[in-house]
Amino acid sequence: MAKLKFQTPTGMHDILPEDQAYLRHILKVAESISTFYGFQRVDTPILEEAELFEKGTGVSTDIVEKQMYTLKTRGGDILALRPEFTPGMVRSFLQHGMHNLPQPVKLYTSGPLFRYERPQEGRYRQLHQFDLEVFGDQSAAIDAQLIQIFVAILKELKLPGVVVKVNSIGDSQCRPYYKKALISYLRNKQYAVCADCRRRLKTNPLRVLDCKEEKCQQVRSQAPQMIDYLCQECKDHFKSLLEFFDEADLPYHLDPYLVRGLDYYTKTVFEVFANLTPENAEGVGLALGGGGRYDGLVKLYGDRETPAVGFGMGIDRVLSAVKRQGVIRPSSPSPKVFLAQLGEAAKKKSMKLFEDLRKANIPVSESLGRDSLRAQLSRADKLGVPYTLIMGQREVLDNSVVIRTMGSGAQKTVKLQDTVEEVKKLLKGE
Repeated sequence: MAKLKFQTPTGMHDILPEDQAYLRHILKVAESISTFYGFQRVDTPILEEAELFEKGTGVSTDIVEKQMYTLKTRGGDILALRPEFTPGMVRSFLQHGMHNLPQPVKLYTSGPLFRYERPQEGRYRQLHQFDLEVFGDQSAAIDAQLIQIFVAILKELKLPGVVVKVNSIGDSQCRPYYKKALISYLRNKQYAVCADCRRRLKTNPLRVLDCKEEKCQQVRSQAPQMIDYLCQECKDHFKSLLEFFDEADLPYHLDPYLVRGLDYYTKTVFEVFANLTPENAEGVGLALGGGGRYDGLVKLYGDRETPAVGFGMGIDRVLSAVKRQGVIRPSSPSPKVFLAQLGEAAKKKSMKLFEDLRKANIPVSESLGRDSLRAQLSRADKLGVPYTLIMGQREVLDNSVVIRTMGSGAQKTVKLQDTVEEVKKLLKGE
């Protein structure tokens, strides 16, 4: 009987050791910049009530209709693996009374999300995202600050040609007039769009503008533009946002048909791209994330009016882009010493020494499973460590350690209790 060869499920992937250093570096940069701007970390559960996303993200969105992983617990609760962060962050904001804190409240988080969609490069069914949310401020300045943070993270990661696609999709006052004009236009084009968009025309016509099908894109290119239907408040907000962009020298591109795929957005919506190929003059090659304002979502969940805005950065795509550029090569600390031991007694004795070296913040490597000194010295030589600590049966009896200088082969014996300080002196003198 052949052995089962288990593989990762479709759309899932392992983050292997060689990518972990990149992942840590990306998160370190993102967290450092976010905390500088006053954001604090919150971690929400991977599982939430499915209704949280149905009500907030929207029942007619692809995420809820097609991509959400749901399950029924033994107690009869219907839960979902979180497909996005924002509804859970709003739930946490309300549940823990953060609306009573001084406003605005700035929060960030990161971790895995789950969407049942067609896997492609940089897009998985288990994806990883870095997320920022701001509650309690309706100013366009906060929208601009969030986008500035996103751009700053990507520039710190040395990604070239960063550009922001931005639009305003209005609010409950002006959007109905635009929807009416859009439906009127699309009704005459309904047989020129895909089957999904014909259905969306009845349930959520704005989603037609977000369709990636080529024939739908052609129809979209002649559609009415939301910017022509904005009320004065939304127009002033958008004008102010663009003025902040100009003042901060943020690279942006107006996209009158950008709507994003979530029902809760109001006013500002944006996506951030990096140009990884010189021939792409517009600099909008790879989408690395996006977001927008959602002033009605907190009230939708049953609380007072609370303006809010946020964004999500796709860590998987950013990691792939950083590796492709080859500018940053993050690595783990290389070992400074190698700990070689001969015999069981020496192995047992070396355990404490290894821990003492760790406490002293001295990177160390070992091969506890090998008994041959020659094999261990060969390993130390390949690692390029300047010093090897050797402990055999004689050293165990004498409570000592031999320090071997790998370059010259010179050796000296020191007391076990003095080993860490002696190593510090040697490393300092290099």
